[in-house]
Amino acid sequence: MPSRSAGRPHPTTSRSSAGSCTRSPDGSMRSRSGCRRSAHGAVAPGVRASARDDVPGRRVLITGIASYLGTELARILEEDPAVEYVAGVDTRKPRALLAGTELIDVDIRDPELLTRIPDTGVDTVVHNQIVRRPGAGMSARRAHDINVIGSLQLLAACGRTPTLRAIVVRGSAGIYGAEPAAPEFFTEDMARLYPLRTRFQRDVAEIENLFGTFARRHDEVACAMLRYQPSIGPTGSTQIPQYLSLPVVPTYLGFDPRIQVIHERDALDALVAAVRRPVRGPVNVAAEGTIGLTRMIRIAGRPTLPIPSPLFGSATGAAKRLGLLDFSPDFQRLLRYGRGVDTSRLVREVGFRAHFTTVSAAEDYAAARNTAEAAA
Repeated sequence: MPSRSAGRPHPTTSRSSAGSCTRSPDGSMRSRSGCRRSAHGAVAPGVRASARDDVPGRRVLITGIASYLGTELARILEEDPAVEYVAGVDTRKPRALLAGTELIDVDIRDPELLTRIPDTGVDTVVHNQIVRRPGAGMSARRAHDINVIGSLQLLAACGRTPTLRAIVVRGSAGIYGAEPAAPEFFTEDMARLYPLRTRFQRDVAEIENLFGTFARRHDEVACAMLRYQPSIGPTGSTQIPQYLSLPVVPTYLGFDPRIQVIHERDALDALVAAVRRPVRGPVNVAAEGTIGLTRMIRIAGRPTLPIPSPLFGSATGAAKRLGLLDFSPDFQRLLRYGRGVDTSRLVREVGFRAHFTTVSAAEDYAAARNTAEAAA
C-alpha cells in the first residue's frame, strides 16, 4: 500500500522565526533551516522543468491559508530555497506554526486587499479559498459571496500588482457536473457539455469566467484553473471521508457509479507543482483510474443502505436535520452518477502524476482510519 509519510515534516516544525531566508554565496535565497521538502509527488517521465529566467513562484501569496492545503503549501514553500517570500490571506489562523510566512488578516471580500496585495510585490497568487460546501453557521449566500465577490476583489488587487506573473486557482471538477450519459473521462474542453444544475456549479463557472477574462486582459500573467476531483485522506474533512465514516452508508438503489478521487497528499503536491510550473487554462487534477462506489464502501469496511432514488433526498434530509450528515446537491449527484476526468494535461504540461491511484487512495484512507479507531 503506498505511503509517503517519510520526508514530511511534523505539523509543528517550521523554520526559525529569526528571519525567513538567508542568501547563499551563489546569491540564491535559502531558508535558515537549510532543508527542502522532498515530497512533491511523482514527476512524469520525460518532463523537464521550465527553463524560463523569469519563473514565478519566488514570492507567493496564498488565500485561504488556514485550510489544510493552504497551511501545508505555505510550509513547503517556506522550506524551498528558491522561494524568498510567502504570505497568506485569511481571517482564521493557520493550522500549524508558520514562522516564515507573513499573515495578512483580511477578509478576501474586503477592499483592503486592493492595497495589501500590491504592497507584497508577489509574482504568484494561489487562490485557495473557494467554498465547496457551506460549513457550520455559513449560509449559502455567504458562501456565494466568498466565492464570487471574493474572487472579484482578489482579481482587482491582482490587476494592481505589476510584479504578478502567475495565478493558480484551486477550482473544482464539479464544473462538469455528474450526469447519467457523461463521457467516461471529461477533458478540459468539456465544461459546457451539460447544464449547470447546482449553485456550486454556477459559482465555479462564474469564477472560471472571471479569471479567464482577467487572463485575456493580462497576457503577461499565466492563469491556471486546477479542476480538482474530491479529495480523500486521513486528515481531511471533505465529504468523501465523512460519507465513508458513517456507521451505515446510504446509496442509491440500483446505482453503482464510478468514483474518482485524489489523495489529500497528492492534492497538495499537485498544487505545489502548479506553483513551480505555471500553465495557462484549466487542468484536471485527480488520481489515476476510478472505483465503483460499492467497492469503495467495502474497502472502508462499512455496510450500505440502498435507498430508492425518489426517497434518497428525503431520507438524507432527515439525517441532516438530526446532524448526522450534510451532503451538498453536487455530492448527491456524484453518488448517483459518478464522474471521471482525464489527467493527461496535468502529467504532460504541469509535469505531475499522482502517487496514489483512486483505489490505493481509498485503501490508504481506510487503513489510516482503522488504525486511528483501534488506538481510540
